[in-house]
Amino acid sequence: MALNFANNNSLSAITTLPASISGGGMTLISEQTASGSATLDFTSGIDSTYDSYVFKFINIHPATDSATLLFNMSVDGGSNYNVTKTTTVIQSSHNEADTDAGLEYRTDIDNAQQTGFQSIAKEIGNGNDESGSGTLQLFNPSSSVFVKHFLSNLNLYFKADYTLQHFTAGYGNTQSPIDAVQFKMSSGNIDSGVIKLYGIS
Repeated sequence: MALNFANNNSLSAITTLPASISGGGMTLISEQTASGSATLDFTSGIDSTYDSYVFKFINIHPATDSATLLFNMSVDGGSNYNVTKTTTVIQSSHNEADTDAGLEYRTDIDNAQQTGFQSIAKEIGNGNDESGSGTLQLFNPSSSVFVKHFLSNLNLYFKADYTLQHFTAGYGNTQSPIDAVQFKMSSGNIDSGVIKLYGIS
């Protein structure tokens, strides 16, 4: 078997990829910055262009202490956010004093064929240094055949000086294409923070 070696090992010297090697990466589609916002709605850019979309949450800060970040999906461009969902939620926690830690399944915030908003980060503190950050990935939202799977992973500064990792997974039980997503708090506004929407190629 013959071995091929690169004559120039610098990545900056590579100008094109061979046809047999695909590209790939994240393409920023849109970005929203909260400022006392009741909701942040993404009503464009979610279509058949990409098979997967990722929302990135950067320092989401609630106006109300211990508020929960929620999301829901729409099949009508954002006129209604009421997609039926079945979900599973796991969280881990650890406090600054190193005196308490836990791992639990959250039966109180999972959904079984419910149309209401889904928790993706429960009880974010509203102190000046408190916030939540992470991601939510939506798979093949434009499919007219399959349900719409999603995974989220957010870490937050929980009340009483805890770090809390919140894992949510599930599916929107619809064959209709998902074309909009809304985020809001369980109580009060999203005081500050950024949500970015990326397409994954």
